[in-house]
Amino acid sequence: MSFVQELTWRGLLQQTTDPQLDARMRDEPFTLYCGFDPTADSLHVGSLIPILTLMRAQRAGHRVIALVGGATGMVGDPSGKSEERKLLDAPTLARNVEGLRAQLAGLLDFTEDRALLVNNHDWFKDFSYLSFLREVGKHFSVNGMLGKESVRARLEERDQGISYTEFSYMLIQAYDFLWLSDHHGCRLQVGGSDQWGNITAGIELVRRMRQKQTYGITTPLITTSSGQKFGKTEKGAVWLDAGRTSPYDFHQFFLRTEDADASRFLRFYTMLDEGMILDLEAQLRAAPEKREAQRVLAREVTTLVHGKAEADKAEELAAALFSGRAEGGVFVVPPGAPTSEVPRGDLEGLPVVELLVVTKLCASKGAARRDIEGGGIYLNDERVENVVRVLTQSDLREGNQLLLRKGKKSYHAVRFT
Repeated sequence: MSFVQELTWRGLLQQTTDPQLDARMRDEPFTLYCGFDPTADSLHVGSLIPILTLMRAQRAGHRVIALVGGATGMVGDPSGKSEERKLLDAPTLARNVEGLRAQLAGLLDFTEDRALLVNNHDWFKDFSYLSFLREVGKHFSVNGMLGKESVRARLEERDQGISYTEFSYMLIQAYDFLWLSDHHGCRLQVGGSDQWGNITAGIELVRRMRQKQTYGITTPLITTSSGQKFGKTEKGAVWLDAGRTSPYDFHQFFLRTEDADASRFLRFYTMLDEGMILDLEAQLRAAPEKREAQRVLAREVTTLVHGKAEADKAEELAAALFSGRAEGGVFVVPPGAPTSEVPRGDLEGLPVVELLVVTKLCASKGAARRDIEGGGIYLNDERVENVVRVLTQSDLREGNQLLLRKGKKSYHAVRFT
């Protein structure tokens, strides 16, 4: 299966600048690139789509370039943003660049020149403002730039608008494409759908300055079936860095995928082939309660990002926590599980409703009562039947702790100190 064909069946081909791109890429290997701006010292699960796009390109026999935006990160991309980004100071930016470089180096295959890792600050650091205006700026029409979605949307926000700094971002990214074309023979840029304007600007710059044809592909913005932007939780983004989001919590995030999303996310976030995914989809339809699709999804993505050992550990941790007891009926809460500490003196007579709010399993006491009445709350694996249920010493298990669970997937251990 070709690179473009694979993106298509997975539902990951949003736009392409050339309907014949598949045939062109079949004829000869391409060099393609994707940029990652260092807005933080770690990428998040939203970044996995472009990373996996590069990985799929490698598997199809193409060479890839991962660009860390040490220069573009100093400016800020207005694409997909309703307000101005905060500019980062130099030490923060440098730390973020190194964090992204390390993550990308661990995910892509750099053997035998199959991938390059570059930083656009290397070619911008000595580029004077006047030289940039003369060599690059003259090729851009302000009228054309105002028509780009990333700019137009911000201009409609009369109170916010767009600064000249962010307005110029498009030119900088366009020059990246030109530089990579000149120095590495790069002919294709890939990115999210919000990058379409920046990508086409780069294609036009290469055409004007070098009379060469280059191409672009975008992937869709990934959302859940409810319309929520994928990768966002009540705690914020789900990060690839284990220090920000533990491998256990990372695994749990994918394990909690709704049935309506499991099929799409298997296609988007794993390297499993079509036959395996179709089989998992059939299992999901036949026995959704087994959640086999979600288990495979969580295992595959956790293995990709954190390695097999951490994925195995996360599965074991989840199994032990969900059971609530080890062999012999001794209650255990494995290290790393979501845990809160409550003073031992507050135990006797503490309403379960209040503890559900403290642990954030429920947003309010009213929501907690409704969940109990609906039969969805469990204490030490036993359903809580009464909304006025209070805790007693007898509820404590080994280690002065107990386990709350909401539905099948949300749980929290409470240790009474």
